[in-house]
Formats: sequence, C-alpha cells, structure tokens
Amino acid sequence: MSSPELNALATKWLSFFNDKDLEGLLALYDDKAEHFSPKLKFRHPETNGLISGKFALHAWWQDAFRRLPSLKYEIIRLTPFEDRVFMEYVRHVLGEADLYVGEMLEIRNGLIVKSSVFHQ
Repeated sequence: MSSPELNALATKWLSFFNDKDLEGLLALYDDKAEHFSPKLKFRHPETNGLISGKFALHAWWQDAFRRLPSLKYEIIRLTPFEDRVFMEYVRHVLGEADLYVGEMLEIRNGLIVKSSVFHQ
C-alpha cells in the first residue's frame, strides 16, 4: 500500500474506534488478525497479551467500550512504511491520567493482520 493509503486506513481506524463503531473497526481486520496489548495482558493474564481472530477482537473492544464510555484517542502522528503504519496517540479516559500510546498496524491485502500496542 502507498503511504497515503496506509494513513487513510489508520485514520479510519481511529475514527471507528472513537465512534465506538465495532463493525466498522472489525471490517478493517483480516479474519485471523492478531492483537497484542499490555492492557489485555493485565486484564486477561491467561492471554499473555495476545488474542487472535475477529471474535476475540470484538469481545475485547466491546468490553473496553462498555467499561470506559469516555475512551477517546487523540492522534499525534502517523508514520507509514511499506506494509505497516505506526500510530502515536494519546488515550483519554475521564478520571484517569492521559496515556501516550504507540500502535503498529501491519497490513496485508488492504487488511490489518496484526496490531501491537506499546505503552508504559
């Protein structure tokens, strides 16, 4: 994908996430996509932070949207390169300190095949 196409996909991702549009968000993912997150590892230690497939992604984000109705991401920067885009954003949740986050989306055939979240 070209850099503008990668940036457009990441921008859609952020928009769907902030709108809590699970169907739109999941449509960006391959059926067997993997997702790694330190928050996932904390909340579900048995996963070691890694889940696979749209069903697991749906359950994870549905739970997050339910628990954190004020959850929003504010984009700082998108850095596309070949078949991936690195997103830098700030996670905002009312009552919690803002969290600086990096997330790598790996793309194959126009769909996200792996997403990896990085934060302290």
